Amino acid sequence: MAGRLMPLELIDKCIGSKLWIIMKGDKELVGTLRGFDDYVNMVLEDVTEYEVDAEGVRREVKLEQILLNGNNVALLVPGGSPDS
Repeated sequence: MAGRLMPLELIDKCIGSKLWIIMKGDKELVGTLRGFDDYVNMVLEDVTEYEVDAEGVRREVKLEQILLNGNNVALLVPGGSPDS
């Protein structure tokens, strides 16, 4: 079927680009995708992790490189966060 794009193909097109990753729970990450596997475990660089605590305070942590387990990923947004 022409024009059909499978999920892993879309993620593959995002290698080298910014991704906004919303996790199950109160964490979000924005970083550059360097690689992934069939389980959507991802290697990300230049990552900013955002977490909102119980009082509603947003905390940011900068990380150079991470290996993210794909089990708790709820949503992937190509192009980074709305703030970027």
